[in-house]
Amino acid sequence: MKTYRALSALLSYPSTDLQAAVPQIWQILSSEGLLKPSHLAKLEPLLIEVETGDIYKLQERYVLQFDRARTLSLNLFEHIHGESRDRGSAMVDLLETYRAGGFDLVGPELPDHLPVLLEFLSTQTPEQAREILADAGHILVALAERLARRESVYAPVLAALVALGQVGRSPEAEALLSEKDDDPEDLEALDAVWEEAMVTFGPDPNAGCPVSRDILARMDMPAPAPRAASQ
Repeated sequence: MKTYRALSALLSYPSTDLQAAVPQIWQILSSEGLLKPSHLAKLEPLLIEVETGDIYKLQERYVLQFDRARTLSLNLFEHIHGESRDRGSAMVDLLETYRAGGFDLVGPELPDHLPVLLEFLSTQTPEQAREILADAGHILVALAERLARRESVYAPVLAALVALGQVGRSPEAEALLSEKDDDPEDLEALDAVWEEAMVTFGPDPNAGCPVSRDILARMDMPAPAPRAASQ
């Protein structure tokens, strides 16, 4: 299911290669039929901005939203485990799930990074992908609403994933949404938060090809450029 790879690419750090791939991403999203026309229409502004926008401004916005604000982090376990030991155990379980599905990874992103998960889902059946999305449904709902509050151009991507997972608001989602949103412009406060909870769990050193390159390669797209440091 290339739709999941296309959505994964859209949630990845912007690069000139990703910009060049936008027409193919649009063709996949519109032809595969997993997304309703209403969701496709709402994704169009993001596709246009990624394709035509200034790459440095696109990268700056991405970092500000997803790397500076923990409540918008695309590392899913950040929202439920923080940096507790439970997160490490959950990472190991997720890596085993990937391996059992014939999917290995190595690279800068953590296993719970949403674009990585979506790449894995693209290798599964529609039913399996929906079940896995449903398991993370409360996080996806919270991310979708937080991005919508900010009028983020990325909000429709999360809304599309919520629809694909067939999930709605739940007590778990309400609990996440009850947390105060980070202000990505308050760099001093955010630095203090990140210093208290540094990520130490790295990718599996025994895994295969980097997923960051695999996302576009599997759609016959050029691999993305190396990501700049976000902090």
